Amino acid sequence: MREVYQEQLGKLADELASMSAMVGTAMERATKALLEADLSLAEQVIEEDSQVDEARARAEEHAFGLLALQAPVAGDLRTVISTIHAAEDLERMGDLALHVAKTARRRHPNEVLPEDVQEYFAEMGRIAVKLAGRVRSVIQTQDVDSARGLEGDDDEMDDLHRHLFTVTMSPEWNHGVAAAVDVTLLGRFYERFADHAVAVARRVVFVVTGKMPSA
Repeated sequence: MREVYQEQLGKLADELASMSAMVGTAMERATKALLEADLSLAEQVIEEDSQVDEARARAEEHAFGLLALQAPVAGDLRTVISTIHAAEDLERMGDLALHVAKTARRRHPNEVLPEDVQEYFAEMGRIAVKLAGRVRSVIQTQDVDSARGLEGDDDEMDDLHRHLFTVTMSPEWNHGVAAAVDVTLLGRFYERFADHAVAVARRVVFVVTGKMPSA
């Protein structure tokens, strides 16, 4: 029975790792759709978002099942509770990729981003995908040092997000209010994606050490 129980706990980690891969792929495709005005790719991200929602539902169902049937304690209880919260964060990351894709679809066939900010969003997309991959790795390995290392990538994202405000508020901005609003909202989507990735990593640290890192 104990062996089966441990397999069930391991399955929770596998489900979260799978979700990490899904949201990373979604953001990668959404960014490409945004930068290249690729409608078919945007539609793909939108259609596949339901898979992330279903994955969260499965993870939560398994976690609540363990709570009800196994009454876990100590480290096992931390794992189960953290799975529930992490699944929520990962689903939100998928939703943020969805928002990027919907913005690309809404403006099609026009490009959403003025040329002078495209390089920033290409970099934000790269960081977002990197963060999703690192989240997947720390879930699988429970490497505390690696989990804490995500903060550095999040700082890079924050710097880019702040810089976008400087660009859109500059007297040299000549793309109008609508473009400024799009840039501001999109920047926020990427910044929040990174924040949720860090939140998942912090939950891994909590599972391993029993202490939640300070925000």
